[in-house]
Amino acid sequence: MPWNKQDYPVSMKNLEPRVRHKAIEIANALLDDGYEEGRSIAIATAKAEEWDENHPTSKHSKQGTKQPSSDSKSEHGKSSSPRRHSEPVSSSKSHDNIHVVPTDSGWAIKEEGQSKSLATFRTKAEAVDAAKEKSEKQNIRAIIHNEDGQIASSIKP
Repeated sequence: MPWNKQDYPVSMKNLEPRVRHKAIEIANALLDDGYEEGRSIAIATAKAEEWDENHPTSKHSKQGTKQPSSDSKSEHGKSSSPRRHSEPVSSSKSHDNIHVVPTDSGWAIKEEGQSKSLATFRTKAEAVDAAKEKSEKQNIRAIIHNEDGQIASSIKP
């Protein structure tokens, strides 16, 4: 089911509207590519936040930083070009997010796209602490899930 500005996953409700719209766009593209709904949401949320950091609006920009191109039209226009749309989706394969997910016996840390756990823990708090540490050491994002598998939060390094 494609999402839109009025109907989107509840885990995206606290995102800024600009980031939420990008997350919806990415999630829909991932669904079209055959990704599972929960994984689409997780990847889309992380990639939309990453996209926002790399594509600041004038209120987010810091005196012209992060402006890699001298072509101001492409930087200030809408980000709906095919190149920008496909960039976050394809880069998800090279971006090693980790996820804190529930298991039958407790909680696990898993690398994105991998079924085998990196580590398992009795409690969610232990798993989150370990994921924070790994996130900081490896400069990667940690995505924390609830017991039902929905995304609860994301930790940026």
